[in-house]
Amino acid sequence: MSQLFEELKRRNVFRVGIAYAVVAWLIIQVADIVLDNIAAPDWLMKSLMFFLLIGFPIAVLFAWAYEMTPEGIKREKDVDRTTSITQQTGQKLNRTIIVVLVAAVGFLLVDKFFVQDSDPAVVTEADKSVAVLPFVAMSRGPDDEYFADGLTEEILNSLTRVPELLVTARTSAFHFKGQDVPIPEIADTLGVAHIVEGSVRRDGDQLRVTAQLIRASDGFHLWSENYDRSTEGTFGVQTDIAEKIASALGVYLDDETVAHMKSSGFRSPEAYVMYQKAWEMYEVAHNDYDMAPMLLEANALLEQVLALEPNTSRAYILHSDYYVHQLREGNQKLSDEQRAAIVVGLKQDLDAAVRTAADDGARLAASYDRALIMGNWASLFEIFDAYAGIADCPEVIWGNTNTLEFGRADAFLKLSQKNVACDPHNPFSWWDEMQAHNWLGDFDAGIEVGEKGMELAPHANTWQTLMISYLGAGRIADAERSIGRHAQNEAAAVEARFLIAAAQGDAERARLLMDEIVRLRPELKAVQLTYFPMLGDRENANRIAAEIDALPYGYLSLMSIPVACYCGTPWDLEVTPNYARLIEEGGFDWPPASPIDWPLKDW
Repeated sequence: MSQLFEELKRRNVFRVGIAYAVVAWLIIQVADIVLDNIAAPDWLMKSLMFFLLIGFPIAVLFAWAYEMTPEGIKREKDVDRTTSITQQTGQKLNRTIIVVLVAAVGFLLVDKFFVQDSDPAVVTEADKSVAVLPFVAMSRGPDDEYFADGLTEEILNSLTRVPELLVTARTSAFHFKGQDVPIPEIADTLGVAHIVEGSVRRDGDQLRVTAQLIRASDGFHLWSENYDRSTEGTFGVQTDIAEKIASALGVYLDDETVAHMKSSGFRSPEAYVMYQKAWEMYEVAHNDYDMAPMLLEANALLEQVLALEPNTSRAYILHSDYYVHQLREGNQKLSDEQRAAIVVGLKQDLDAAVRTAADDGARLAASYDRALIMGNWASLFEIFDAYAGIADCPEVIWGNTNTLEFGRADAFLKLSQKNVACDPHNPFSWWDEMQAHNWLGDFDAGIEVGEKGMELAPHANTWQTLMISYLGAGRIADAERSIGRHAQNEAAAVEARFLIAAAQGDAERARLLMDEIVRLRPELKAVQLTYFPMLGDRENANRIAAEIDALPYGYLSLMSIPVACYCGTPWDLEVTPNYARLIEEGGFDWPPASPIDWPLKDW
């Protein structure tokens, strides 16, 4: 045995093995950084490690069987022992090992004291911001894109449960879906330091998800991973990705936070897909005058979602919207039985939205919507003030109603500015901020916000409010020019021209345009009621207000008029006794202010 040991030493087998191991280790360390930075697939690193491992016994066997000579490499048995230079070769190997060890130690020191300073693991508080871009559907099944969108949203929702992270809202992140925009530009637009991107491939019930976290400033990949699961294991993927991202950004997740993350999302892949389809319909519907048919179609999907995921507050909120619009725009057509069924469904949705809310902010947001819609106005300001004190990214759907016109415009402005920062591609964020500026009399600020909003997230509501800003600032020519650029149909163009005529005091033209509005939208009494006060037509304003007030839940239509017309008293309060009772219960000062002096209105 001792002779074998001595022979191994003489043939430099030990030295070759040590040198190989040290060099292989250094190669792996360098490759780990390089491959991670170029987002190389995991199999490449695994293959490298496999070949280096296989190479070890080959190198040792080669050292045993062959020898380096002045004439080159020869088989050991063919070398005369008296002329062997194995001792000199051993000394060279010793020097090689020392050099490689010094390089390895240097690598470790650089990695510890220099690279770590700029490494992703060291993240300042200001850098703990991230946007989750829509994951790319790599397969082409009919629902695969919706599935990828659903997984993206669930990762986003999990991350929002981590208080230390600033996470861009869904609407803004999804604005870049399908666009070839550089990561730094996306990050700059969204105001974040990091971007999450990935892909999803489905093959039957098998799922492959790739995700990576990128530092936007230099494109460095802070973390990446591949997941191979069944579709039923999707829930584990989304929470694991969220936890890994939080960890890479230097956020410690305690047990309570992790549990909160795991309780906040969908568990059913089918619910993923249907919710995404319903959300898409909801967004399209709210950019159209006739939204009811598409909202009804969305509700059919949401009902399937809630059958699978009965604790999804956001699905209840979306589902309730159809009922609200039925009571607002279709109230006069409803029978007593139809109206009663709608009210039952509406109350169930709103109660469930509050009950299943994921946190205090979401609970207060849903509570405000419920109190407003169900006519419990005595508690509105108390709920709103509590919500305004804690909300980071506002979620109140009807938050602009009974706040702007009744003394809460300052607080609403702060909330809407937070929402623009959270979600700059959500059109309702810009719309809310514009309304707040207008109600505070700062029409120039309203114009600045509105023009930017129409660039980033164009919407009919944003443009209509921009018209008000132009008129409040006396910029008639800008208002006229915007009609050609932004009016999406004839009715919208007619309404815009009416606003200009009313602001200029052109009674004859305003009356002709009002007749056209009534012709184009005969059933939308609330729209007519918004414009009759601007025209100075007190008789028709009182008539329509009284008709609406006499309907059960007519206040749902009336409550939006004071904030929309910017005209002070839109009708005489005594003609709407049901609405007047709610005003009194809420403790609201009547009449509201009149941000714009409409020259044709004399009361």
